[in-house]
Amino acid sequence: MKNLTTCLCLSLLFGMTMSLSAQQKDWAKFSRYAEANKEVTVSPQVVFMGNSITEGWVREDPAFFTANNYAGRGISGQTTSEMLVRFRPDVIDLHPQIVVILAGTNDIAQNNGYISHKHILGNIISMVELAKVNQITPVLCSVLPATRFGWRPEIEPAKLIVELNEMIKAYAEQNGLLYVDYYSSLTDEKGGLPTQYATDGVHPNLEAYRIMERLVQEALKKVIR
Repeated sequence: MKNLTTCLCLSLLFGMTMSLSAQQKDWAKFSRYAEANKEVTVSPQVVFMGNSITEGWVREDPAFFTANNYAGRGISGQTTSEMLVRFRPDVIDLHPQIVVILAGTNDIAQNNGYISHKHILGNIISMVELAKVNQITPVLCSVLPATRFGWRPEIEPAKLIVELNEMIKAYAEQNGLLYVDYYSSLTDEKGGLPTQYATDGVHPNLEAYRIMERLVQEALKKVIR
């Protein structure tokens, strides 16, 4: 009986610990930009919403953002589901004129498990709709090319990226949205991001970001007031 009581107590303690851990986990990383958002006194003209590619962009070329009154809100590893739930604090509440959405890489990598292209696009559409209802102009972007994800070597992403980009582009065209095609300017003959632009085949270097800056600036000129 004593052993049974001990086992029950340990099980209860383990369950309480796991429950507390789950409650404390900031799964969408709302805290990542919480302080930065509080410090915003002048609304950014553009917010860039994304994953590590957007986060790295701010790190590699911070002057591009500060000089243009742009704000980067990228978080490494995030999928469209996580971006969608933090869209309010990290975009809407900053009251920008425009949001540039670059998302989908980590969905294809199955960072949170399998998700169909239909549902990836659905998350992007939901961000677009949230932006529109809050008088923010959404700009959609192609997913960058990749033939391999170092953290998910079993996945072959090249074809999947092309398919998702076709869906994003079609949705943008059907709904009168700007679509920035980074993919065509950065891909090689295998559908990847060459080492010239990314040593790991996924995350752009400064040279690649400069190409992306030119492309997105050309699009933003059409809508910036």
